[in-house]
Amino acid sequence: MTTDQPVPGPHNAITDVPGVLVGQVQRTDQPYLTGTTVLHFPGTAVAGVDVRGGAPGTRETDLLDPVNSNPGVNAIVLTGGSAYGLDAAAGTMRWLEEQGQGVRVGPGDHDVVPIVAAAVVFDLGRGGGFQARPEQAWGRAAIEAAGNGPVAEGNHGAGAGARAGRLKGGVGSASVRLPDGTTVGALVIVNAVGSTVDAQGRLYGERYGLPGEFPELRTPVEPAPEVQGSIPGMNTVIAVVATDVPLDKAAAKRMAMVAHDGLARSVDPIHTLVDGDSVFAASTGGPPRLSVTDPAALVQLETVFAAGARTLSRAIVRAVLAAESVETPAGKLISYRDAYPSAFPDS
Repeated sequence: MTTDQPVPGPHNAITDVPGVLVGQVQRTDQPYLTGTTVLHFPGTAVAGVDVRGGAPGTRETDLLDPVNSNPGVNAIVLTGGSAYGLDAAAGTMRWLEEQGQGVRVGPGDHDVVPIVAAAVVFDLGRGGGFQARPEQAWGRAAIEAAGNGPVAEGNHGAGAGARAGRLKGGVGSASVRLPDGTTVGALVIVNAVGSTVDAQGRLYGERYGLPGEFPELRTPVEPAPEVQGSIPGMNTVIAVVATDVPLDKAAAKRMAMVAHDGLARSVDPIHTLVDGDSVFAASTGGPPRLSVTDPAALVQLETVFAAGARTLSRAIVRAVLAAESVETPAGKLISYRDAYPSAFPDS
């Protein structure tokens, strides 16, 4: 179906892109406040990545470089736990091996090497226990739970312990159907040292909302909330943008690069030395693949890239609006809704 104007997909989530499944697990019982989000691509996806933060924690990003031979990914893991959380990717990889999904390296049904890229956010100790962090079993549980339905936002998955400046962060997702029928989606874990709100308490990214997507927010009258507890100087926003347009690896890389504009429009400051900001891009469209070197494809590619950046901005707003306040041993992580109740028409 085509429309004259961009509209959200049925779930307004990255799962509206065919071939993208999302599963999440989290623990919020003290001393835990963390989780794992897995995007599963059952038919594999051509993927790219662009890392701009000064303190990234990632896995298998070199494989996604267009000059390297790896054809794509089977899954992308976004997880809490800082570098320790990368263990979750091993659980995802083991499950994929059991399903026979991966690069085939032998004649047996399970003679495969699954390609699982990953990125982490810093949330260590936010629930009270430094060792309370995602493990291999979390990655397995998340991909086992993956489906193509609505994506739970806010304090779910890797967003469970996230914070965004003075406020509670979280996971958010959004999608758009372009007039030509193309679908673009985004999923983000908002855990930035920077703020998602301006000096007046307005969300930077709210202007990118599609008609009727967000509440008719007002300029709040409350002062900015005081920071409770310490803010470790390690944070990070990690995200995935996806489309059903058949991109080659260089075009997927470019889509990830442009999507960082969506971060910069919605979080300030961004790409700091204490953030590991990383964006993956995935194409599930299959061959033939559009290339950035094909002049005939440039208009379509630029349209998709721009949609990815705007959709990522919307996903950030959705994450902040869905987040809920959490009491922690170090203090309260207060949500936008609780910090600025007068911003909402029903207050």
